[in-house]
Amino acid sequence: MTDPHPFIAGLPKAELHVHHVGSASPRIVAELAARHPDSEVPTDPEALADYFTFTDFAHFIEVYLSVVDLVRTPEDVRLLTFEVARDMARQNIRYAELTVTPYSSTRRGIPEAGFMEAIEDARKAAEAELGVVLRWCFDIPGEAGLRSAEETVRLAVEHRPEGLVSFGLGGPEIGVDRPQFKPYFDRAIAAGLHSVPHAGETTGPQTVWDALTALRAERIGHGTSSVRDPKLLEHLAEHRIALEVCPTSNIATRAVADIEQHPIREMVEAGVLVTVNSDDPPMFGTDLNNEYAVAARLLELDERGIADLAKNAVEASFLDPAGKRKLAEEIDTYTTNWLRAPGR
Repeated sequence: MTDPHPFIAGLPKAELHVHHVGSASPRIVAELAARHPDSEVPTDPEALADYFTFTDFAHFIEVYLSVVDLVRTPEDVRLLTFEVARDMARQNIRYAELTVTPYSSTRRGIPEAGFMEAIEDARKAAEAELGVVLRWCFDIPGEAGLRSAEETVRLAVEHRPEGLVSFGLGGPEIGVDRPQFKPYFDRAIAAGLHSVPHAGETTGPQTVWDALTALRAERIGHGTSSVRDPKLLEHLAEHRIALEVCPTSNIATRAVADIEQHPIREMVEAGVLVTVNSDDPPMFGTDLNNEYAVAARLLELDERGIADLAKNAVEASFLDPAGKRKLAEEIDTYTTNWLRAPGR
């Protein structure tokens, strides 16, 4: 397979690890920066490439939060959310679980009701107008501590929007132990939400174990360091606990030294359910289609292998069974038609 991009471009896909604010395109970031000129974020889309060059994970968090600070009104939230869905539609993403950090918005003065109305209005419009089904993961920004955890679970449980399906934990891992968040995950799980914390991106395998045991994780965000513990890989494979892998992100934040050293092959060879995701795509100069191309090269996949990778995301998603069957069938039909086309 010489160039996987044409096949990937038309492939129906699901995405499970992609951040709300982190998905803002340069055009939208520049527009938001122009609305709020007191920000240090460039208003020139071309200048954002340099601004989004990170020295390490801590610098990435610093830059990320400066973009978060541009989202200050319900109108900003609605604009951002719908435009993210528009970019997804261009990539044939049919379903996405978008990680949203409501605490970052409500603490900046956006009314709770206004925030919920904005994301839900955008969600419904995205499905009706673009054919993109969005669901929410509300995540705790770990750097903000237990106060943010309390606020996030309160918003998730007491003001639960229709599209909310899961509860997560993002931000830095170093110095932010997973077990301290157990009471908040317990409350979210009791309310019927799925557990999907980040773990093992910039720390070792023990962080993944902590996410599994203390937070009852059903999927792991990143989990890059899992390959350093064979027993952990065996556990993940046996219980079909998916790793949400984001190759380019791991390089951009220096979680992995270079793409040739990315552990995705070791994960797959260990039998782990691996999904491919873009994380914060414009910030990392990528998108989901590109991440599939990167994974296809690292794993030496042909079209059927890439399609199976896409079906992994469907399996690991929180779509209802009928929705999963429909999207999996779409992937199979597309792949069969592609391979039967004249000249292939």
